[in-house]
Amino acid sequence: MSVSTQSFTLQTRGNTDVLDITPQVIQTLRQSGLQNGIATVFVPGSTGGITTVEFEPGLRRDLPEIMEKLIPAGRYHHDETWHDGNGHAHLRSALVGTSFTVPFVAGRLTLGTWQQIVFLDFDNRSRRREILVQLVGE
Repeated sequence: MSVSTQSFTLQTRGNTDVLDITPQVIQTLRQSGLQNGIATVFVPGSTGGITTVEFEPGLRRDLPEIMEKLIPAGRYHHDETWHDGNGHAHLRSALVGTSFTVPFVAGRLTLGTWQQIVFLDFDNRSRRREILVQLVGE
């Protein structure tokens, strides 16, 4: 069993920016030379999320809209503590999660036809984000 850990960076707009990171994860897998195992994609930080969706224009609009309905921007206890106005971003991140794991077989991610790995930046400002990809396999 081998472990390969790599990272890449993104520039985001914040405010539930939705970015397809599947190509970067595929490139990381190719560079590793591993053929079979699992890939974990992780964002260090507590105002981003990683999940899968069909990365198409409708869902790219739906995701921010549903997040605003579920956890609207506003005043939260976190904001009273830190006065940074991003309490909603922390709650959205906790709901979605900061990592996603997918098996890979014969050097290919086992994603479905309409399934892409996406990063969601919930913070209330643009950010430079590091995304970690850890591959465990052979």
